[in-house]
Amino acid sequence: MINQLIKMLYDPDCSLTVDEEFYRQAIEEIEASAVSSQIYHLLKEQGRLEETPLFFRDRLKNNYNEALHLNLFIKNQSDRILQRFETDRIKVIPLKGVYFAEKYFGHIGARGTSDIDLLVRKEDVERAVYCVKALGFHIEQEQIPSHFHLCFSKRIPGAIIPLTVEIHWNIVKETTSNFKIEPFWNNAVPYKQYGYVMALSDYHTFYMICMHGWRHNLESAKYFIDIIQLIYILKDSLNYDLLYQDASAHKTRKRLVRTLSIVYESYPMLDNMKEIPIKRKRMFQNKNNRLHLKKITKYLDFMDYQFLSYDNLQHSLREVSNWILPGKTEILAQINIAGKEHSYLMSYLYLCKTRFIKALKAFHHL
Repeated sequence: MINQLIKMLYDPDCSLTVDEEFYRQAIEEIEASAVSSQIYHLLKEQGRLEETPLFFRDRLKNNYNEALHLNLFIKNQSDRILQRFETDRIKVIPLKGVYFAEKYFGHIGARGTSDIDLLVRKEDVERAVYCVKALGFHIEQEQIPSHFHLCFSKRIPGAIIPLTVEIHWNIVKETTSNFKIEPFWNNAVPYKQYGYVMALSDYHTFYMICMHGWRHNLESAKYFIDIIQLIYILKDSLNYDLLYQDASAHKTRKRLVRTLSIVYESYPMLDNMKEIPIKRKRMFQNKNNRLHLKKITKYLDFMDYQFLSYDNLQHSLREVSNWILPGKTEILAQINIAGKEHSYLMSYLYLCKTRFIKALKAFHHL
């Protein structure tokens, strides 16, 4: 239902349905995908909120208000961090979050967020860590060796989940690409009154958001909406030819083509906003929409994403090797358990069991 609603919101030729059952199913999917803020803001901006049932817009509004309050708090914390970086003369670029919501959705509450993502130069990571720790972010997560960020959290009074700051020095795994972050810095511009706080160009914001969506395999509607919103806002200023050219040099082309192809295939009205020069059909699709094939299709599509999204064999083999024999930190991140009391072997066996059960469920109805 949520996919149909998104189409209605971005396709000027589509009108909203009056079917209440549609909205009952849609609100469940919206809340599960954590996109109430986006849907509420889009409906309100278009003057179509009153066309939806009262129960639907009331739940949207309640969720929106909760997200807005959290975003205002995160904005306050983000501003404090950025001011500290400015004072210490550390160049930094905020990624996604409240600043992304303000610029591309038009309002701080138009896109919910739960953490703070910052990009710094690799040589400034240690200084950046000192800054965020000085501001109370003392809880440090163990770094996954192949990843490109560090996480620090602090507990917030009255909140169950701590607020986390992620310090990035890249946006793509260096072991599976030839990606260079320097052009992102070279094309960044000063943010507001700051001298050391920068903002990504629209072009590199789009690149980053697409890679972020790929990294999460577009598993939620929020990744689709981010990409769609950027296409909707930027339209003709997007240079897909340059994007693919850069991605070819970075060895990220398959990832970008896969991501944009899935988004455009899911939302055909995007062709009317900005045509895409190259599309790749998904290798595994449930064309007949048979329920008993959905799980196996999803599983095969995941394997395609996991192993066939790389531009050369070397990068694919590295990812296969890492998937077969991951480090303990990465295992614990995948199975989502505290594991200091578990040996590597026990953690690995649990991971294998988890993967086997998922595969068995996928093939169960064949």
